[in-house]
Amino acid sequence: MGQYNYKRVLIKVSGEALMGGQGYGIDVSVTARIAQELAAVHAKGIELCLVVGGGNIFRGLSASKAGIERATADYMGMLATVMNALALQSALENQGVDTRVMSAITMANVCEPYIRRKADRHMEKGRVVIFAAGTGNPYFTTDTAAALRAAEMQCNALLKGTQVDGVYDSDPKTNPDAVRYDKLSYQKVLADDLRVMDASAVTLMRDNSIPIIVFSLHESGSFDAVLQGKGDCTIIGS
Repeated sequence: MGQYNYKRVLIKVSGEALMGGQGYGIDVSVTARIAQELAAVHAKGIELCLVVGGGNIFRGLSASKAGIERATADYMGMLATVMNALALQSALENQGVDTRVMSAITMANVCEPYIRRKADRHMEKGRVVIFAAGTGNPYFTTDTAAALRAAEMQCNALLKGTQVDGVYDSDPKTNPDAVRYDKLSYQKVLADDLRVMDASAVTLMRDNSIPIIVFSLHESGSFDAVLQGKGDCTIIGS
């Protein structure tokens, strides 16, 4: 892999990342820019898969608090992730990248059902695989789905693209003196409740010795740089 530190990676893309400056929905130009970043890395020979959230369209937990039964609300949120996955697929294919969407909820007219061996084969053939509909179960977040798929696909790292370039000791948006961590242990993230990802996701990555890399998806070239060990990020590991 030359200067790259990982052969196969999963990146978690939040629904909000596709929203851009809008208050809701999918910003096509932002989605296209993210696809360019992904395509550039994929072109270097990195085997790439994604899990996408749905918070730009529907948040199950918020809807549950507003009165919709929790399991129903979570299934509605899963459907939102499928919409985002299809948008990313279209953007990636516009970049010439062969892409497959695989959903944990069967909807054969729209995308493939998730089958682990088939997903692995797609990646071996150089296709980008986008995992949609979370785990397919209510009460689990897309963070947990990302950790689960990263373990199943035997990824070398799980990358989480966020609004900032790593994990800070306080909110860098409100505190200009906030300090970014270069490295953290799984245990410190859990013990200090740093909320990088759900505790279940962090624990799953710890148990499978898969590092979590938190970086900014909004900085041009950041994805490629982080995979080479050059970009600003926080690495969570043993």
